[in-house]
Amino acid sequence: MTANVAAALAPASLELKQVEIGDLPFYNEDLENTNAPAPWAAFRQAIKNSDALLFVTPEYNRSVPAVLKNAIDVGSRPYGKGVFGGKPGAIISVSPGAIGGFGANHHLRQSLVFVDVPTMPQPEAYIGGASKLFDPAGNLTNDGTKEFLQKFMNAFASWVEKHAPA
Repeated sequence: MTANVAAALAPASLELKQVEIGDLPFYNEDLENTNAPAPWAAFRQAIKNSDALLFVTPEYNRSVPAVLKNAIDVGSRPYGKGVFGGKPGAIISVSPGAIGGFGANHHLRQSLVFVDVPTMPQPEAYIGGASKLFDPAGNLTNDGTKEFLQKFMNAFASWVEKHAPA
């Protein structure tokens, strides 16, 4: 829901597309040269075709969900041929808890450093109490959060403009 709201609030200079990661087979380097699953190639192509990356993630056990870590593994391999390199990025982490996915946000930042995604340092986006921010249809009902996400998306657009590869 947060990703949908962020996309709706994005300035016209950003054309956002969600890349589905839930169906990616788990990365197994043994399959890379023999029987690489077709979804890996499709995911890599989608990232390769992107100018920037916005990660919107929940926090599970003070870290990122396994599907997100898997997507990073798939996109960063084979070694030396990853598709993330140099693309500017930003992170929005979401949690029903009070600290808004701080652990997930910072664990993801560690991985993004390694795969060479220059990640927007400010503003940071930790959306806490997320279970109380949306109505059953997925509409954001908190004006303060909406205002914050609007500012975040404007900052992300500026970050992309400044750091996108030529």
